[in-house]
Amino acid sequence: MPKRFVVAASEFPDLPRFKVGFELAEALTVASQQLHETPTRHNTLRTAVRLAVHIMPGAEHAGISEIERGNKLRTLAWTDDVVRSAEARHGGREPLRHWDQLWNNPVAAITDSEDDGWDVLSALGLRSALSLRLRADRRRLTVLTAYARKPGAFDEDATRIGRLFTTHVSIALESATVREQLTEAMHTRDLIGQATGILMERQGIDAAAAFESLVRASQRENVKLRDLARRIVGTHNST
Repeated sequence: MPKRFVVAASEFPDLPRFKVGFELAEALTVASQQLHETPTRHNTLRTAVRLAVHIMPGAEHAGISEIERGNKLRTLAWTDDVVRSAEARHGGREPLRHWDQLWNNPVAAITDSEDDGWDVLSALGLRSALSLRLRADRRRLTVLTAYARKPGAFDEDATRIGRLFTTHVSIALESATVREQLTEAMHTRDLIGQATGILMERQGIDAAAAFESLVRASQRENVKLRDLARRIVGTHNST
């Protein structure tokens, strides 16, 4: 039977009471709120795998992995160690054969690992897997995979719900990435401003000349501007 979605009414004081058919919509709303409340991309990933087990029918474990062309695999988040084992054994070669479909399709599934010859999964007692593409570009795939100990655990409903859920996860990841980039940009601007001020004081020059000196030094030493600024500020603060 599909997993039931139970959401406390107190979490939605401004919404009318819905019939049972709206439980999924309410659950996805709660999930979306929790995903968007995470402060960093790393926390978004960790929240996503935890929510996947509660939202996707049949799911018992979940993980999010990044696959680069050339079969380089990195597990980004997982609910428990069995997921890391499933994705790490055999150097990721066997799971990548399954995930390779996701370069062209949004969904890939394993119905029964024992019958289909997926020794890595069956050895861990995992009989079913449902993988859904979160993000993709020419070089890299980000994939959410749900696992179950029961064969044939993921039906058409599970796939549809999983795709709805991963849409929310993808949007939350993009938002978290943008927030982190903005935070880093602000931090970099502050560092460069501090370094420029230090050079102005040391060399008796104006802000434009100090910034130009910083840029020239960055190019000469083949060091990123923010790293050079961090070094100047760190040296100044330690003296």
